[in-house]
Amino acid sequence: MENIENKLREEAKKLLSEKKVDALVGYEEGTLPFQASPCIITEPEEADKLVWNAFCSVNLAKYVHDVIHRHRDSQVRVKPEDRTKKIVGVVARGCTTRSIVIHLQERQYERDEVVIIGVPCTGYIAKKKLSKAVKGKEIIECSVDGDSVTAVTSEGSTTISLQEVLSGSCLTCRYNNPVISDLMVGDAAPPMSPEKEYEEVDAFEALSEEERWAYFTKEMDKCIRCYACRNTCPSCYCKQCFVEQNQPKWVGMGIDETDTQVFQIMRMFHQVGRCVDCGSCVEVCPMGVDLRKFLKKLDKDGFDLFSHRAGESLEDPPPLSAYSMIDDKDDFIFEP
Repeated sequence: MENIENKLREEAKKLLSEKKVDALVGYEEGTLPFQASPCIITEPEEADKLVWNAFCSVNLAKYVHDVIHRHRDSQVRVKPEDRTKKIVGVVARGCTTRSIVIHLQERQYERDEVVIIGVPCTGYIAKKKLSKAVKGKEIIECSVDGDSVTAVTSEGSTTISLQEVLSGSCLTCRYNNPVISDLMVGDAAPPMSPEKEYEEVDAFEALSEEERWAYFTKEMDKCIRCYACRNTCPSCYCKQCFVEQNQPKWVGMGIDETDTQVFQIMRMFHQVGRCVDCGSCVEVCPMGVDLRKFLKKLDKDGFDLFSHRAGESLEDPPPLSAYSMIDDKDDFIFEP
């Protein structure tokens, strides 16, 4: 991992010094001992603060989109012939590149506006799992050595299996290497366990309709409508979210039970064919809502019905963005 980090810094420094990118989105050490924070650098010397480790969790495609669009907004009053593009570099694992593919398919920016530094990924540590492993005690220091994690609290040191604290999204990831890149740093990562990808969904589908709804309502009762899931999601980029519209008013702004359920249901269905299972929404949720199970259910349906996996290829658009009279299965429309 150290060699990857050093190579990453070299490539970032080169891109910035040669003016091939105007800004680069990556990770730096966070303020907590077990967390890396997204950062945006614009000068070659800033490349030395870039890190790549098991604490890099947030999907950086969100930042690529926002940096490019803020630059575009700043150009509104500039004459068309004088407008410039802002080229953004990004450190991208598999799920990040899949989100970038979706952005490109949805015409959010052009391919020449982003330079992708691909990095192999062996999974990131879920903060909630790590906290649970040390029984909620404050972690003072944390380090990864091979397949184990050592967390130091005020009561001493605890060594935990890395597998035990990896994000659920990472444990069954089939795209832990970039699907698209301009340059690669490091060798391809070994596969995770994609054959187990839908095990939880299969178990959920086996429940009765009443049991599934009871589980959904139990999870949504935890939601405090902080919108952290929406704000971190690379596929949530509407300038005005439907929950904040008042003409028409789709849903109330309070934490009424039905309003919360409607918000989550509509947001989930906005992710059909667009969720890359990066786990960012689960990672940032302060209440521990099990959003992934429902999103993976939609993901499984997308594959079963349309043989589609979100962001897998630029040539394979999301199923709700395309229609093939010959290949699309439409018999489900007439089922009760």
